[in-house]
Amino acid sequence: SAVRVATAAYPMDVLTSWEADESKLRTWVRKAVADDAQLLVFPEYGAMELATLAGREVAFDLEQSLHAVSERMPEANAILSGLAQEFGVFVLGPSGPVFDADISDRPVNRAHILAPDGRVAHQDKQIMTRFERETWGVVGGGSLTLFDTPLGKIAVLICYDSEFPLLGRAVAEADVVLVPSCTEALTGYSRVRIGAMARALENQCVTVMSSTVGACDWSQAVDENTGMGGVFGSPDTGFPATGVIAEGELNMPGWTFTDIDLDKIAHVRADGVVLNRAHWAEQDGRDVIAATCKLG
Repeated sequence: SAVRVATAAYPMDVLTSWEADESKLRTWVRKAVADDAQLLVFPEYGAMELATLAGREVAFDLEQSLHAVSERMPEANAILSGLAQEFGVFVLGPSGPVFDADISDRPVNRAHILAPDGRVAHQDKQIMTRFERETWGVVGGGSLTLFDTPLGKIAVLICYDSEFPLLGRAVAEADVVLVPSCTEALTGYSRVRIGAMARALENQCVTVMSSTVGACDWSQAVDENTGMGGVFGSPDTGFPATGVIAEGELNMPGWTFTDIDLDKIAHVRADGVVLNRAHWAEQDGRDVIAATCKLG
């Protein structure tokens, strides 16, 4: 029942050609597979490096970079899909802006899941940060999805989405919730990390956080990046007392590896010291303030 996961602290680069992009992705996938990873998790907005294929001037312009990445996402996904099939792994690709006319005339933030059998699915971010909505014009996308895979039931809460309990509850059937993130400062990283840990506690599941790291002087959108890989569980039976299953080193590029035991998830949900997931509904009717009591 063990699933070997690799979660990325991913630095974005200036890409000079599609060959450079494929070479970089192949190197990352090879390193993960060399450690027997079955599920590879890249971060939010890691696909912004695709904008550099259109030149630094385009990559630096907020609006032009949106279009440049969206136009190149299909080819980037084809590369990752080929690698997923070649190495027999599941990959959550780096998310990026995608213009989808069925949703809006503005881009959504979309992460694709590439399966080893060639199938491709996606998850859109639900709730936009202030920068995304006020400055960049990125909008919320399609609804949440539960992905039923041979590695267990998987869901994706992209970065800010992980900070909202009702979104977490919507995917409570997931064994593993992937949390790809892109955060400028330690404060942002900490918010997403706390959100990921809280969702693991509430759902008695495992959450897997990936991050972008490093500076990108060619972008106004992802110019500074702080984070690391992390895997979190409920601090209960079968899991570490801190809830931290594995963590990388802050701002150090590379994979963080660990094994996720699906049987332990099932066990803590059925017979943990506490049963947060099962007792969630007991909040109904109690989540109101019936009176105000003035003291002092």
